[in-house]
Amino acid sequence: MLRLYSLGWLLATPLVMAYLLWRSLRQPAYLAHWSQRFGLIGKKHDPRPLIWIHAVSVGESRAAQPLVRALAARYPNTRILMTCMTPTGRETAADLFSKELGDRFMQAYLPYDYAGAPGRFLRAWRPAIGLLMETELWPNLMAAADAEAVPMALINARLSPRSLKRGLRQRSLIEPAARRLSLVLAQSSGDAERIAQFGRVADAVTGNLKFDNAPNAALMARGRAWRSLIGRPVLLAASTRDGEEALIWQAWRAQGQVAPSVTASRPVSQSASKGSSIEPTEPTEHPLLLIVPRHPQRFEAVTRAAQAAGFVVARRADLDDPGFDASSIDLLIGDSMGEMDAWYGLADCAIIGGSLLPFGSQNLIEACAAGCPVLIGPSTFNFEQAAAQALEAGAAASVTDADDAIATGLSILSDPARKQAMAEAGTDFASRHRGATERTVAALAPLMATSLA
Repeated sequence: MLRLYSLGWLLATPLVMAYLLWRSLRQPAYLAHWSQRFGLIGKKHDPRPLIWIHAVSVGESRAAQPLVRALAARYPNTRILMTCMTPTGRETAADLFSKELGDRFMQAYLPYDYAGAPGRFLRAWRPAIGLLMETELWPNLMAAADAEAVPMALINARLSPRSLKRGLRQRSLIEPAARRLSLVLAQSSGDAERIAQFGRVADAVTGNLKFDNAPNAALMARGRAWRSLIGRPVLLAASTRDGEEALIWQAWRAQGQVAPSVTASRPVSQSASKGSSIEPTEPTEHPLLLIVPRHPQRFEAVTRAAQAAGFVVARRADLDDPGFDASSIDLLIGDSMGEMDAWYGLADCAIIGGSLLPFGSQNLIEACAAGCPVLIGPSTFNFEQAAAQALEAGAAASVTDADDAIATGLSILSDPARKQAMAEAGTDFASRHRGATERTVAALAPLMATSLA
């Protein structure tokens, strides 16, 4: 099966190249470092032991932040290599660690799982240990690590019921890879039970590292400054995925939520005003919809689609304009990277993207930690336990669709007592579940001791 799998990768090479070129149309960074994606890396010469951490994209890179800092502090004579699969993940990791760790921090793309590519990668870098974040388990990579005697640990491991079902269809590939792991640290007991179905029992349940990322105080202060500038209640749709934005702004319009200036100072097309029953009110009291798309390559497309739908749109750069007038806009697009805490600092309530359509939800923990009331749609398989816990704690409310999300969000915005209660429940919920980093470092210690010796 591994030979057939490797042959499949080889035959798919034209598709891989076409995919990289297609992604580069919106993200030119996809054109860079192609050799790394095929394991073509020059040998690295440095006597210091190397700890390798693989974090596939932005979310995993941010989740790894407290762990990277803890490992760097505990093992000061080591270097740290972080691999990603996306340019945005790589950029995020660089922003988080390059300045702080200096020449101890390095980056590369993890090669695609061709036969031979992972082996070339491992022989070039010679890591003392490999730490895979969450669900990254590749058959050829694990076989190469076994051949090169590189111990591998799966940390912050999660496996949703959907991923389990998909993985069981490829059990002949996944199970041998799982059995080669030296250590498995699961987020929850449910994740541990599902991982065990691949023949590898988790060594410990350590919790979710995402709880250990405290909100950035400077960004939160920036968001509060924006709140003063805007002077209107703000409902945030955070980290939205493709298709969700249109559902959200259509529901926003259907419930009469466009800026008062729309009726007062500019003509509105029939399609833009359909379904609206707007009573002019003071601009300072009329809520503002803020949408922050999950992927930066979609910023421009989402903005253009909103404008084509008849909305008056402002963007992140407008907040730095001294003449910016928030009362004249319908919609604010948060088209910036690395400022999610600022958007949560600005918002009065957040709809979590990826939960309204079947994407499994984006990270709701960040919003709770920032004291922003959370609304979660029906799709939460990526954050199943955290979502259930947030709902139980009163930090979040469940909604069925975009219309329900807008109606519930507006209700919270108009109810200061409920908003305050949910905000306090969120910060308490996030603080009570911290500690995964400490437990992970402790569980890794024996393996690190033998690997770094």
